[in-house]
Formats: sequence, structure tokens, C-alpha cells
Amino acid sequence: MSDVDTLKAEIKSLSAKATQAKMDLHDLAEELPIDWQRIPEVAQRCYELHGRLAEARGRLRALTG
Repeated sequence: MSDVDTLKAEIKSLSAKATQAKMDLHDLAEELPIDWQRIPEVAQRCYELHGRLAEARGRLRALTG
């Protein structure tokens, strides 16, 4: 598997995880004020996954340029 293919697979996985994190944050927001204490934890996970996804997409653009 080439570097590009490996990176595409990583992006696909990160995209799925980031989408799930987004939905978790959305679901938490809809249920407020229940579990309001979890806001920082859920938001941080969402932020980190979307950051990792953006970074991976940047690396792919640099490889395929």
C-alpha cells in the first residue's frame, strides 16, 4: 500500500470518528441540562478529532499536490 493509500485510509477512519464525535456533541447539546458536566470532555474529543482530520487532509494535499 502506498503512502497516499495509507493516508486515505487514515482520513476515512478519522472522518468517521470525527463525524461520530460531532453527533455525540450534538446529542449532548440536545439533552441539556442533563449531563452538562460532560460538555468539556465531549467538546475536547470533537475538537481533537477534527484537528487530526484537518491535519491529515493537509498532508494528503501536500503528497498529491
